[in-house]
Amino acid sequence: MKKENKEIISIILLVFLPVILFFASFLMGRYPISPVDVIKTILSPIFPQLTVSSTVNTIVWQIRLPRILAAILVGASLSMAGAAFQGIFKNPLVSSDLLGVSNGAGFGAALAILFSGSSVIIQIFAFLFGIISVSITYLISRAYKSGGILILVLSGVAISAFFNSLISGVKFIADPDDKLPEIVYWLMGSLASVTMDEIIMILIPLLIGFIILFLLRWQMNILAMGDEEAQSLGLNPSRIRLIIIVGCTLLTSAAVSISGIIGWIGMIIPHMARMIVGPDNKILLLASLSLGASFLLLIDNISRVAISIEIPIGILTAIIGVPIFLYLLRRGYSDWL
Repeated sequence: MKKENKEIISIILLVFLPVILFFASFLMGRYPISPVDVIKTILSPIFPQLTVSSTVNTIVWQIRLPRILAAILVGASLSMAGAAFQGIFKNPLVSSDLLGVSNGAGFGAALAILFSGSSVIIQIFAFLFGIISVSITYLISRAYKSGGILILVLSGVAISAFFNSLISGVKFIADPDDKLPEIVYWLMGSLASVTMDEIIMILIPLLIGFIILFLLRWQMNILAMGDEEAQSLGLNPSRIRLIIIVGCTLLTSAAVSISGIIGWIGMIIPHMARMIVGPDNKILLLASLSLGASFLLLIDNISRVAISIEIPIGILTAIIGVPIFLYLLRRGYSDWL
């Protein structure tokens, strides 16, 4: 009976929860919209006879839909990348920004805001510098003959700190009345100004990243058993690990480029998914994707309606994520031992 109940709960969380939150998110905001109007607006392109006011049509299609899709894509990307990193590095404290991608993207965005301010340039710079930071991390780790997973992780910590210092330098020279507030707000994470054009720009790298991790999910199970075991089964651990890192970097860089730096999702969501479906990466990655999308969608809804001023998502994910993480460690840390 317990097993059956667990399976039912898993189905509800992983299948129905994202769908329910998707539709519920259209109803939340400063301007109230009824469920009937939401359904009519969504179906109106198919059934032209369904008419709604221009205000409702604008809010649903141009304001709330891009934001909802962005929350789903960003949450799914960060959590799936975090689950993959935790698997290949065999460490429960690993997250999607382990190798410096978030701070690298943050520096790129801060630089673009300082010299340009164009949303397209900010997105491109954030994406490119996220990839550059991980590339530097990997090249540094390869420079050490005895380099392994530990050297790679330590290189990531160093590069992350380096780009964080560069961000501080950009903030120091930025105009305190104009550029500095924009940089600080971007770094706190927000989906308030996301547009469909920005979402379309990240679809290709996201798709490539998702496909890479999906195709290699069974190799992650083998890597978790150790490099010697993987080699005995005919795999090249270094090559597989590099390909997985590429996939995770594409996901994280693309997500951060439109949302800013959002912490904790890549760490706590894989733990939640692991407790629900177990450690098998063939299922765990998909569970992390679903839970990550649902979690960030929920957090974004809270940020929109909690108080009169919108709360940056990065603040909420930290406030909510820390106690959840401590609880999950108490309940599920034994799985890693």
